[in-house]
Amino acid sequence: MIGLLIQDNAYEQDIRELLMSFYPGEAYAHEVKDGVSFYVESRLGEGEVSLRIWERAERAADGEEALLTDCPPAPTESDRACPPSGLEGWRCVSHGSRKTDLSDRTETKNVVKKLFYQMLVQRTGKELPWGSLTGIRPTKIALSRLMEGWREEDIRSFMKETYLASDEKINLCIEIGAREKELLAPLDYERGYSLYVGIPFCPTTCLYCSFTSYPVSKWKGRTGLYLDALFKELAYTAGRMAGRPLDTVYIGGGTPTSLEAEELDRLLERMEELFDTEHALEFTVEAGRPDSITREKLSVLKAHGITRISINPQTMNQKTLDLIGRRHTVDMVKEKFYMARELGFDNINMDLIMGLPEETLEDVDRTLEEIRALSPDSLTVHSLAIKRAARLNMFKEEYSGLHIVNTPEMIERSAACARSMGMKPYYLYRQKNMAGNFENVGYARPGKACIYNILIMEEMQTIAACGAGTTTKVVFPKENRRERCENVKEVEQYIARIDEMMERKDRIGL
Repeated sequence: MIGLLIQDNAYEQDIRELLMSFYPGEAYAHEVKDGVSFYVESRLGEGEVSLRIWERAERAADGEEALLTDCPPAPTESDRACPPSGLEGWRCVSHGSRKTDLSDRTETKNVVKKLFYQMLVQRTGKELPWGSLTGIRPTKIALSRLMEGWREEDIRSFMKETYLASDEKINLCIEIGAREKELLAPLDYERGYSLYVGIPFCPTTCLYCSFTSYPVSKWKGRTGLYLDALFKELAYTAGRMAGRPLDTVYIGGGTPTSLEAEELDRLLERMEELFDTEHALEFTVEAGRPDSITREKLSVLKAHGITRISINPQTMNQKTLDLIGRRHTVDMVKEKFYMARELGFDNINMDLIMGLPEETLEDVDRTLEEIRALSPDSLTVHSLAIKRAARLNMFKEEYSGLHIVNTPEMIERSAACARSMGMKPYYLYRQKNMAGNFENVGYARPGKACIYNILIMEEMQTIAACGAGTTTKVVFPKENRRERCENVKEVEQYIARIDEMMERKDRIGL
């Protein structure tokens, strides 16, 4: 357990996120109590940020010389002798302070994180590929500056100095930022918008999943109730967005192809009646789980002009598929992929996850060989993130024996595989609790990138979202302001409170 004695709560989350990166899985205490291995203390005052790490005196004496270096400065005798109340008998083993303009929250946050990152590197002997960056959208740093006219070398210097990120990750950010700038150039940020539709059903719930999804078998014969509520929200949204160009459409979930073919047809027909989907730059439907795909469903998607689908194996190792609850076979992935090709789909994405339970580098290599043989049009490589709502976390005692590891080699080989198929990285995001502190990267062949994926990460255009568990984001470009509202996750609640979901959108100015 790690103790947090934080003076200003505005920076507690930043300190905690760095601790999670260096000490994954640890619990935290906000007061002096038994069982704490060390305490982190922060103080802000008189234009200065000050951070200290306290250990029990006997433990600190053992490793003191190895811990203390000149950057950040070594604790003085007064540092060591003045512990906070309740920590009598504890000793400061690491102390750092920096001058900053405390009235500037952004500057102060960066100073806190950089200083604390240096202290944790000093303490653990380990560096992180992203340095002190813990946010989920690191490419925003590069893209925003490219759009302001910064030179790439100046962005590189800024990210190195401010965040201490590795050259590899900085170069990846800049490469993706430049590609995003090019792909987003045709969009009208002020008037244009994107539409997301959530289908919260799946064949089964995967072990790692935290998305809004419910086993479709439990809704057998009742999914029409959900569609009726969804159509009401879609009609409301169409009225609010009337006259504005619709740039991208994305139907996700869950697994949209959990619906029956007739229900998919009904959904797409209703969307075509309400929105000008024909002139959208792209229309994606996540076919996702191969065990939800049929020829009839793919034919429905094709008939409605869907331009992009995802068929997501996550891994091509059967033992892992069985372990994580995917309930489909490797051969089924291939069968459904070739079926989609036969029906004329020329933009198929596949998702992979690095760091799945019990997977080794050899398992990853086998998956990449299978994917290369299929030759999809885009590949999204995720690093496993175990979120609070995932079964891996909710029932952690049951799964405590599972070996979960992600390595730089896994990330590097997946990137090399994508590039060997003529793909280039076009969007990137990170999640908390990621195995290995890495990132998710989307790769695509020329002309096959998913613009919606960029928009959801860079937050440069309004995304109107309909369905249980979805989030609408309204962008006001002239004011540099963003508002968001969330729909309830429970399907029964969504159906019962659909009028409230629309009122929430009214309040944020959709």
